[in-house]
Amino acid sequence: MVKKTKKESTLYYFYSVGCGFCKKMDPIIDELNKKGHNILKLDLADKDNQGLKNELSKEYKKQCGTPWLIDASNGNQVCGFREKDIIEKWVNGEDIPAPPRPNGVPPRPPFMNATDEEVKTWKDGYNKWLGNNEHLPDNRKKTAKEILEMPRPNSEPPKLPNVDATDDDLDKWGKEYAKWKDENEHLPNLQPVDTVLNNFKNRKKQLQNQQTPQEKDVSTKLMKRVDILERKLDKLMKHLGVK
Repeated sequence: MVKKTKKESTLYYFYSVGCGFCKKMDPIIDELNKKGHNILKLDLADKDNQGLKNELSKEYKKQCGTPWLIDASNGNQVCGFREKDIIEKWVNGEDIPAPPRPNGVPPRPPFMNATDEEVKTWKDGYNKWLGNNEHLPDNRKKTAKEILEMPRPNSEPPKLPNVDATDDDLDKWGKEYAKWKDENEHLPNLQPVDTVLNNFKNRKKQLQNQQTPQEKDVSTKLMKRVDILERKLDKLMKHLGVK
């Protein structure tokens, strides 16, 4: 179990390395702790922290991935990334309900070189999606015009390798990604191929270190499923305009 601090804090922040929303949450937690709060940061690469998370999930009948904030004394939680003002409400004792979920997945924006007909088809589908999601807050929606004014890729990026990919597979993917990156230099914040590959390898090592010998026998199938889910979530967040 996690050792208690002198103040015996019950405010827990569970995170995992490689989690994009955890990286956005980290500076918020650090800032609140500097202000005098005592939120314990618990890395799920540690098996004790995994066990604690499972115990709390069972005790309070709450399920969440990462990031996950929970007050162990009463079960008040924040599931997923939320802005600083929401986290402060949780620190002060509020239980934060999950944000409203979208009805369906919005259609993918057209590529930059799409035809007028393709753009029109997308706009019709996207406006229909907006009509079905009026319950979502404005900061989780963009108009079709706003999306079309944003930089968009000229083509689909190469799919990430599977977690059991060989070095040759990674080298081949790296060449394809470098070519795609050169063809899409207008896109902001594209990471160099070396950075992407290093992040991929670190995530793979983390998953492997968390496994028992028995779990490693079925790790390939499980990690492939994790990859698929992460890609689907990433696409959904991009469609919603969440960075």
